[in-house]
Amino acid sequence: MDTKKIFMVFFIMTTLVSYVYPSSGQEDVDDEPLVHPGREFDSLDAISPASQDYNIYMLENLPPKYKMYLETCMDKMKLIGKCGFNDVIKEILTNEPVSRECCLKVVIAGKECYLEINKLMFRLYQLKRFASQVSLEINEVWNRCSAEVESPSSSDDFAI
Repeated sequence: MDTKKIFMVFFIMTTLVSYVYPSSGQEDVDDEPLVHPGREFDSLDAISPASQDYNIYMLENLPPKYKMYLETCMDKMKLIGKCGFNDVIKEILTNEPVSRECCLKVVIAGKECYLEINKLMFRLYQLKRFASQVSLEINEVWNRCSAEVESPSSSDDFAI
């Protein structure tokens, strides 16, 4: 009976400690990209006829009001210069930061638009396998971009 009590106390303490320190038993993989830059990322553009049919079917079945909302968001985020939405997706998947110019467009569109466009992008056949893993990265990109845009760039001169 004494062994039973010791086991129960040990089990309860272990459970409590695991709730207090949930990451102590997990490997730190936050800095590991979901996709490595280069050929692995470039291969995401490859599309088969079946995946193209999937994407078309998915897009056609979106509610009309939602489609209009997404189009408005995409118009706001028409990324300029060398910056495209693929660059934002690339940062989400590979942890390679986009330029300040891209961040500016993301922030101008607004957080809700940014989140909805990402939600749509990660429903596409080529990216849907990452959908359950990217929510943290999507928010991190937003936070980084909004902080970068709100802070003055290092090239700005502030004369007193």
